Amino acid sequence: MTGDHVVQALAPGFCDAASVYLVERWLVDAGAHGPADPPQVEARRLALRLGAEAPGADGALPVGEVLVFPRHTPYARALATGRTQLLDAVDRHTSDRLAASAGPGDSRIRSLLHTASFLVVPLRLQGVAVGFVACTRGPQLPPFTPADTAAVESLAARAAVALDNARRYEYERRTALAIRTSLLPATGRTLDGCRVAHGYRPAGRHDVIGGDWFDVLPRPGGRVGLIVGDAMGHGPEAAVAMIQLRTAARTLAGLDTEPAELLRRLDALAEDTPGASFATCVYAEWDAERHTCTLVAAGHPPPLVREPGRAARPAAVAAGLPLGLGDWHAEPTVLRIERPTLLLMYSDGLVESRGTDIDVGIARLALALDEGASGLVPGAEDDQRELDALCGRLLPGAAPDGPADDRTLLLAELIPAKG
Repeated sequence: MTGDHVVQALAPGFCDAASVYLVERWLVDAGAHGPADPPQVEARRLALRLGAEAPGADGALPVGEVLVFPRHTPYARALATGRTQLLDAVDRHTSDRLAASAGPGDSRIRSLLHTASFLVVPLRLQGVAVGFVACTRGPQLPPFTPADTAAVESLAARAAVALDNARRYEYERRTALAIRTSLLPATGRTLDGCRVAHGYRPAGRHDVIGGDWFDVLPRPGGRVGLIVGDAMGHGPEAAVAMIQLRTAARTLAGLDTEPAELLRRLDALAEDTPGASFATCVYAEWDAERHTCTLVAAGHPPPLVREPGRAARPAAVAAGLPLGLGDWHAEPTVLRIERPTLLLMYSDGLVESRGTDIDVGIARLALALDEGASGLVPGAEDDQRELDALCGRLLPGAAPDGPADDRTLLLAELIPAKG
């Protein structure tokens, strides 16, 4: 986007053609240091505009292409010296490349071969050249003057800062996406007597990961643990707290910790974890052989239960105190499940609203679950796609206003063992 803004500011009003390139090594790793004067430089074409054509409209010179510039070219000299290069024609390397890329009748590219004034301005960050801006003028325009050069250098200085900010944002976004992907549980498959699907939507457009978490935990004896939690806030601090709580829950489940004891230990961990105090969660343990689902909660909205032929209803689970207060205690709620039953666990972002009581939001979500599940065939082996689709329909939530908080849901079909 920044590269497009630069070339639009330059062509066609200031010059006939403009392009922006970034050093490939810097794009991959801003901290990498190469030789001061390498024999060649690899740079990626970030943006291009020929005359009044839209940026990147020329297929012969595609945006995103990585080019190799030998040491003797003005581009490599601008990068090595950090100084602007002004020529009265394009260099031989460029003219050969343009001639090879120009197709029959491609007058726009061929006109570049008749450049009468050629300007290459380095993009510098903290004294290091990380790319360059190239401008050309044909014979019909006057050659670039010192004032023209200074104007492009000023534009390049501002563009370099904007490009660095964009690179940093993209790096952080990729990091957050990698973390979120690594934290996704093994949903979308059938465990012992349990088919699961999930959904997640961050609070804002720019939030990739927040404080909500969920997991599916295979347990000894064929049991399955399901958990949904919410660490207060958004952004990296909430994400760190979420990761620690989720990791601890997974570890405790592997140790075959009883549901109530699992939450007590999470409470103790949250008390000593920055950002984890007042986190909430709800945990369900499904035993298909015994036909029981044990629920415990820590300050979290109750799961919704939908049995065949009955409307969805909130489970009568004691909410308990949020995690991190050091005094969590609640008696488990044990549900008897005799037929395939839907269990919906969710974060409060789906049901909370600024102007509506949370109980109203829960009732709306229960109604949406009833409407969406009307076509499901309980226990059907090919029901996974319908379960995933139902998650997608429920994810917008029951709150009438916009998503002020992260939205997470974990939908499970509990299938009792036969016999």
